[in-house]
Amino acid sequence: MHSHDALPLLEAAEQAGNISAAASANIRPWLTEAKYAEFAPEVADHLENKKFDELNKAFWKVLEFGTGGRRGEMYPIGSAVINRRTMGESAAGLAAYVKSKSAADATLACAIAYDTRHQSDEFAQLCAEIMVAAGFTVYFLEGFHSTPCLSFAVRHNRCACGIMITASHNPPSDNGFKAYWDNGGQLVPPHDEGVIGEVMNVDSIARADFDRSVTEGNIVLCQDEVDSAYIDALANQAFPGSRELKIIYSPLHGVGSSAVLPALARDGFEDVEEFAPQATPDGDFPNVPGHVSNPENPAVFDAMIERARDVGADLVLATDPDCDRIGFAAPRTLDRSGEWETFTGNQIAALLGDYVLSRRRAAGDLSPEHFVVTTLVTTRMLARIAENYSVKFFGDLLVGFKWIADTIDQQDPSLFAFGAEESHGYLVGEYARDKDGPVAAMLAAEMAAESKAAGVTLHERLEKLFERYGCHAEKTISVYKRGETGMEEMLAVMNRFRAEPPRVLADMQVIGIRDYLNQTRTDATGSTEPLAGPVGNLLILDFQAEGNYVAIRPSGTEPKIKFYLFVHHPPEDGTDVPACRQRLEMRLANLAEDLNAYAG
Repeated sequence: MHSHDALPLLEAAEQAGNISAAASANIRPWLTEAKYAEFAPEVADHLENKKFDELNKAFWKVLEFGTGGRRGEMYPIGSAVINRRTMGESAAGLAAYVKSKSAADATLACAIAYDTRHQSDEFAQLCAEIMVAAGFTVYFLEGFHSTPCLSFAVRHNRCACGIMITASHNPPSDNGFKAYWDNGGQLVPPHDEGVIGEVMNVDSIARADFDRSVTEGNIVLCQDEVDSAYIDALANQAFPGSRELKIIYSPLHGVGSSAVLPALARDGFEDVEEFAPQATPDGDFPNVPGHVSNPENPAVFDAMIERARDVGADLVLATDPDCDRIGFAAPRTLDRSGEWETFTGNQIAALLGDYVLSRRRAAGDLSPEHFVVTTLVTTRMLARIAENYSVKFFGDLLVGFKWIADTIDQQDPSLFAFGAEESHGYLVGEYARDKDGPVAAMLAAEMAAESKAAGVTLHERLEKLFERYGCHAEKTISVYKRGETGMEEMLAVMNRFRAEPPRVLADMQVIGIRDYLNQTRTDATGSTEPLAGPVGNLLILDFQAEGNYVAIRPSGTEPKIKFYLFVHHPPEDGTDVPACRQRLEMRLANLAEDLNAYAG
């Protein structure tokens, strides 16, 4: 069937209610406009074969190019999904914007890497061909690589931008495009909006031939040189000390083994076992619970912990598919065959932050000008730790590690000590501008070895922090709003919290609302005052008990609203830490129940 002959089928399907008006509006250009010509026959085939569900799912919207890039389910056709067209638009738009901000005679370069997801290598080559056609030299990392290695490669090769093909910890059905600026960080204003505008205006997409471009030197296969330099950079962040530790490590079928294992070996850890069932690079993530390789999920560690008990390991480490996030688990007691427990992203942030600052102070390499950076939805224990070490603290940032990277560059990067976000992302050093799973794995191993040498478990180490800084507990919950009406429902929930916020949650009075979108602070009487801080769709409900609050925001990558719950009990002499933590966990459970009910 000719694509134009499919238009009556489209109109009939819309009139019959089989295809939504929004999907129909997005399908029409794919049938009639020259820029979609290669996809038109398959769109027509879907209409002829009445694949209405597939068409609605693939075309119900135009996939947003958000402030970090694009991420979504893969399907060969469609404006709402990841495919060669939407990937190509992303690369072409990035190229156009970078060129618009560069001198006419500038020599431009772009670094590109990809993870183990389905079609990641294909999409990476496509992006490379588009960037070369646009006049860029491409530094291409052949083979699977981590996101932090891509960030490093942008800086190492003095590139104007970078592209990482990954969907992070999303399900196997997904893939994505992360865009990076010349600092190695993801896009921040004004560049994010500038790239978005160019992506939405892409018409035809020019491409060069990949193999010919390699031969002509326009695509440089630089993985060996970059890998070596990246591991050198990680090694420069290491601290001396014991390396007597048995480690189980899993890449969760992702790219992590390419960087974590060399980093640990370089740091002197010899007894490291790669967890065999999850070692094979595989975009289906077959041996991970639910096939979602997210180290934030404690269930991911169950099989690894069993193996650790069997072989007497001291620490279990895991990284997500693109290896920018890390999680770990350790024995509750010195009996490695006994009970094990995972750590939350906030707990890891506190542990690693304290470890890095303590080691730098002991080495005489910490001054009041050094600084720690985190986001508004990350544990405030980091602020208290920073204060204890007399270093600066920047925590008034929106969600996303790009804001941490931007703050590093706004300050003196040589004085950057530690950065963290609650979703298991951590960074030290100047070599990259994105969260780095390999360096966090290396530091976690050092910390665990130091604790083992002192006869202390990591859980006991955490309790010592609670004794000093007060008990902290955090929890993140999500309320999903899927489908065509999902965005409207998400906005309606956010507006309801703004207009009619709950007065009491979990028996705690709400005494104020911080609205970062409207830049206002409202107290319980309704009085408002200006709010200083970043601008974004984020609300924070403050409770009467100091250090207790809830942050609310729509996700930028998934159809859901995220609630970040924070509870705190100030330090007191003789505090029963386990009992205090139990009370805080109950408070979190009650908060979660009330918030779910309110959000519908």
